[in-house]
Amino acid sequence: MSANVDVSAHRRAVEFADGVFWVGALDPTLRSFDIILTTANGTTYNSYLVKGSDGVAVIDTVKENFSDEFFARLESEVDYGDIKVIVLNHLEPDHSGALPELMRRAPQARLYISQRATSMLKALLHAEDGLKYTTVKTGDTVSLGDRTLEFLHTPFLHWPDTQCTFLREEGVLFSGDVFGCHYCDKRLFNDLVGDFRFSFDYYYAHIMRPFKRHVLDALKLIEPLQLRQIAPTHGPILRERPRRYVTHYRELSTSALSRGIGDDDQSMIVFYMSSYGNTARMAEAISEGAGDVGGVRVSLYDLQGGETEPFVDLIEEADALLFGSPTINGDAVKPVWDLLSSLAVVNLKGKLGAAFGSYGWSGEAVRMIEDRMRGLKMHIPTPGVRVKLIPTEAELEECRAFGRQIAEALVGKSQKKDVIEFADLA
Repeated sequence: MSANVDVSAHRRAVEFADGVFWVGALDPTLRSFDIILTTANGTTYNSYLVKGSDGVAVIDTVKENFSDEFFARLESEVDYGDIKVIVLNHLEPDHSGALPELMRRAPQARLYISQRATSMLKALLHAEDGLKYTTVKTGDTVSLGDRTLEFLHTPFLHWPDTQCTFLREEGVLFSGDVFGCHYCDKRLFNDLVGDFRFSFDYYYAHIMRPFKRHVLDALKLIEPLQLRQIAPTHGPILRERPRRYVTHYRELSTSALSRGIGDDDQSMIVFYMSSYGNTARMAEAISEGAGDVGGVRVSLYDLQGGETEPFVDLIEEADALLFGSPTINGDAVKPVWDLLSSLAVVNLKGKLGAAFGSYGWSGEAVRMIEDRMRGLKMHIPTPGVRVKLIPTEAELEECRAFGRQIAEALVGKSQKKDVIEFADLA
């Protein structure tokens, strides 16, 4: 296929493997996706068509308000009566929006979804009991005669229902959101479009990073496949050197940081922001106390000294996180909230957390930070420390004891009975 490809110039299906077609839609003007992602290049809603000797399969659909474009491309290649199989790898509305109308036009087709998708399907479609669908798991297959679709269960990438579908004969992996990105280019293929590396990594960081463990599980299923192309639901079709994107996913899902401490040591990071130096003095005392406990390496960071984004990788590798803030106008200070809000892309479940800070009148900041950490499913082993105005030497010694207590809990030396966190039950 030449560099003159322009799928925006027509509404026809685009063949990219023998009997395999792109029938998706372009959304070049989109600038925000699901609130949390900016989309400087817009996005695509990729849907695919597979022709077999015994029927046709449609894999994923498009966002509902792009249905006309999807159906026009579909109709350019097949009749609705030929559609035997519909696969939804993921039920988010940008992939399932055209499904109700497709099933109305192709009533003979059977829908294939993951086992976790059933309740979501009924909620999205308000489907009646007569809906024809089959649930599948890893290793299950469906035949199109001379073509075989094999299913791979890849949950939480990035919804619980997510799966991938592999076309064995052509080596095409229909990967759902995995290996996708929000990058709209009318040339469609990774060897023709502009430089989308930033969009690819940005998408991973905001969509897949919180589920690194599940990414690694999925890669165990994907890496052995004889891949010739990867067809995600957003962004370019990866037809040139597809395996490098699989390798890159493994690199992104494996720590790029060298911890630089012993294998048996635990990492504690103390972040703080101080208006008049009082919370800073508390942070230093807490760090001193924690440092007295063997097997704990303590790092101290003043949030006034830089941006919060560079800390995210450090936080992901840390075993315990402490946040210190003065109370100003009944709240913690903005840099602390900025850092906490950036942690939605990191799996913090089970990490130890604690809060501390000085105050003048009411001291709400410590409790508010603790509530946020619980919301992030961190474990708070002991209530935070608050000091009114300038800490005395006795209060600084209490801070040292607080640091030691957190460190002892971290290395399993605490004699206090563990408290069950409600977040752990979620």
